[in-house]
Amino acid sequence: MTELASSARTAATDAPARAFADPADLSVARAAALFEHLQPDRAATILEPVLAAHPQSVAGWILMARIRLVLDQMDTALEAAVRAIELAPDDPRPLAIASRALTLLGRHDEAMSMAYRAVVVEPKNPLWHDRVAWALLAADRQLADAEQAARTAIGLDPNEAHYYFTHGMALAALGHVDQARQALATSLRLEPGNPVAKHRLEVLNGEAEPVAEKKKRGWKLFGR
Repeated sequence: MTELASSARTAATDAPARAFADPADLSVARAAALFEHLQPDRAATILEPVLAAHPQSVAGWILMARIRLVLDQMDTALEAAVRAIELAPDDPRPLAIASRALTLLGRHDEAMSMAYRAVVVEPKNPLWHDRVAWALLAADRQLADAEQAARTAIGLDPNEAHYYFTHGMALAALGHVDQARQALATSLRLEPGNPVAKHRLEVLNGEAEPVAEKKKRGWKLFGR
């Protein structure tokens, strides 16, 4: 489970008549298309002058934050997310992106705070509860709260494999190995081809060795 797709799951809601009403919209849409086609460098190249000319583009800053995360540029990802938060404090997406960047930077208290803020803004979205769970897991604290957040995400979307994976990781961190196996098995039943969930289950079953995490980076999050 990589973080790339999970972080951000957005839908276009503007009416066709309003599409590209802002001068920046078309360029942001072009950059988004390149990003979705796994060309983040080209997407960033298009987006940089757009944001310089139109610094009030919330969509542009959110996209830039996502691009910088994929490019492993955590500091600039955080800067872009903060710009979006300043422009749209009631949008949970940049809060979650900032939380993820802060986790990967090792700034765990701030990461947890941002994740909880996203939940407050949109409590019915399972993505933000999942982000809380991973922020707590990465910090290696309040593990019971991480498990509760993962269960909440499952309750909101019981058909998403990733949330069972998160729950399994939280249960394993709490030492509930049998329950963790069940959660990971459910994740694999919903998404049979996921190699990360398969490996984690094999580790719990004593069939594989754990892979050492890079301590300075923290956990890879939001993974689909």
